[in-house]
Amino acid sequence: MSNIILESVITCPECGFNKKEVMLTNACQYFYKCTSCHVIIKPLAGDCCVYCSFGTVKCPPIQEKRACCN
Repeated sequence: MSNIILESVITCPECGFNKKEVMLTNACQYFYKCTSCHVIIKPLAGDCCVYCSFGTVKCPPIQEKRACCN
């Protein structure tokens, strides 16, 4: 993994709270519980994980231009 960014700021679509998180490199994160409003969010249609939908940085597999979640 060269030049892969592992930190992303995820923003809750319900309350707007954002938090810096470290992304997994060996699995997709399909669910995420907001630490502010406690809503569980999932990716938007067509996205593989919550980071691709609500993060400032796409997940590592997408950054590497390879299939995600396989």
